[in-house]
Amino acid sequence: MNPGAEPSLKPVFAKIGKPPQGVFRPDPFQTAALDAIGDADCLVTAPTGSGKTWIAEEAIRLVFRRGGRCWYASPLKALTNAKWVEFGDRFDAANVGIVTGDTKENTDAPILVGTTEILRNQLYDAMHSGENLNCDLVILDEAHFLGDRDRGVVWEEIMIYLPARINLLLLSATIGNGEEIAEWLSSIRGKPCRVIREEKRPVPLYPLFLHPSGRLMPLVEGNRLFGKIDDFIDRGSHGRRDHGGPPFGAMLEVLEKYRLLPAIFFLKSRSDCDAALSCCRPVEDTDGQAVQQMEEPLERFPFLQDHRQLYALRTARVAAHHGGQLPAWKFLVETLMKRGQLRAIFATSTVAAGVNFPARTIVLMNSDLFNGHEFSPLSGTEFHQMTGRAGRRGQDRVGFMLAVPGRFMNLVHIRKLLLKKPESITSRIRSDFSMVLNLLLSQTPEDIRGIFENSLASWQRRHKTAAAGTAEERIDLWADFQRHLRFLREEGFVGGNDRLTENGIWASKLRLDQPLLVAESLRRGVLPRDDERLLAAVIAPFVYDGDQDLPVIQKELPRHLIRSYERVVKALAALAERLKRNGFPVAPLYLWPAVMIHEWATGGEWNRIVRKAGIADGDLAMLIMRTADNLRQIGSLKETHPEMAALAWKAREAILREPVVFD
Repeated sequence: MNPGAEPSLKPVFAKIGKPPQGVFRPDPFQTAALDAIGDADCLVTAPTGSGKTWIAEEAIRLVFRRGGRCWYASPLKALTNAKWVEFGDRFDAANVGIVTGDTKENTDAPILVGTTEILRNQLYDAMHSGENLNCDLVILDEAHFLGDRDRGVVWEEIMIYLPARINLLLLSATIGNGEEIAEWLSSIRGKPCRVIREEKRPVPLYPLFLHPSGRLMPLVEGNRLFGKIDDFIDRGSHGRRDHGGPPFGAMLEVLEKYRLLPAIFFLKSRSDCDAALSCCRPVEDTDGQAVQQMEEPLERFPFLQDHRQLYALRTARVAAHHGGQLPAWKFLVETLMKRGQLRAIFATSTVAAGVNFPARTIVLMNSDLFNGHEFSPLSGTEFHQMTGRAGRRGQDRVGFMLAVPGRFMNLVHIRKLLLKKPESITSRIRSDFSMVLNLLLSQTPEDIRGIFENSLASWQRRHKTAAAGTAEERIDLWADFQRHLRFLREEGFVGGNDRLTENGIWASKLRLDQPLLVAESLRRGVLPRDDERLLAAVIAPFVYDGDQDLPVIQKELPRHLIRSYERVVKALAALAERLKRNGFPVAPLYLWPAVMIHEWATGGEWNRIVRKAGIADGDLAMLIMRTADNLRQIGSLKETHPEMAALAWKAREAILREPVVFD
């Protein structure tokens, strides 16, 4: 590449720089939101970086000064941990507590932060005990997760179950049908839900195009693609001519020349992110203080000193960030990026949601995205999540989105997305065994029918919105609930009076993906009773929800591990078959997760286990964390299964150590 730029970009690049520092004055939408949340619910939709956190902090401050209590819920543990520290600085650490599946501290504090699943579970408990949630304000951050295919049901449950006396503040950058969501909330909660919408980005976005020659161009002129880009497309030059992959090192040189760093490159896969590092050349450091500042965070993580990507981090000031990496590594990368000590990160789309480290430029290599199930064209919501990271408030006067041509880049689609609003949210509510068990703790089937009638799905269907036509929303919620209820009755978790049996009551505490299989293991007494490491191992197959069956050589495994695993699988075979026969999904119980967890629990060396399994660090860490969460749920059964509960806590301690967890 030969770095160059169209002359028309000169005035745009002249805007690059730090805006003048002035006295902070809240924007009108911020003060309007504070006025609204004083006596009503409020939904705030505003671009990333526009100051939604300020609204949350000031709303918390108002409640706190009155002696009230607040609950701040976010979708990600990393974001929850960050808010715990942040709020501790703002309100004094003694006044802030945290509760996630991994961390539980100062839970009686007047300001509590946690994950949405934990808040939903606390609402289940409050309904069961007949007590009110001790709270005056609930803040749901990243409220667009209401439309998430897999987790949206949790957000919707919270909105339905939350007592109307508790004000609800919803924050999001990407909700296309905010007024519709507010109307639904008002209808079920009997109080106004005011919508505060801000369209203006705090840092203007300028879209660019990078020609394979290295020349920067405007992506659009007016509402059309820049003329030279049209010519480029007409000649059929859709892809890059280099056969060794994208020239990321050369791209960085172009961006550096025109002061467009730091940058976030959004790539298609984990392997693409990792491979990009090898293309980046070392930079020359003349500032010894900057080098020292970069080393400071590294000193906190001695177990990362032999990380295979540390060389690129130190020498080229670049890093990969994706779900295949250790939590501590991702935390380190985020810390350095927020400090401005990295030139670029290569990331999958997970960075776009929730984690707060914007850059001056975001680079799009593809116009499609893997949504967890398949690759599909970028939606307006996904595009706004990504471009929301371009431009740092208080540090940039302008942010940039750079489109790079390639095999999976449709420039016409990107142009359309610049004008496209986020999509409307549709209900994702559905029944599962954990939900049904927990609702039956405090509700009759007719009560539950009323809950479904209050759902967003029912509201959208009655009002004949676009959501009513989707396949998922055609599910009859009441009929699906009854199907679950019949099966629970047949299995002895629900009695003839449609109330939970003794087994059903303790099984309701297993808020897991496969509660019935775990409950059956307990009911039949087939889990290990005297070896915490073995218990951790046999729980691991329950938490793996993928379809990859890694090969293991059984003759090399401890016999007591094989016997314990086979005992559980054999005991559950009949129940698994009944579940399948009745149309309920059952994930296979693979042996390899048990092998990995057993080796780790018995003191195995991390890198050896990762190499042996052939999986990514982050995937093994996730398997361990999810196993620990399942063990925590079993540990909650101290009244009905005291010995097993105690062993589960010991098993949890055996697997939660560095590098899976860090201080």
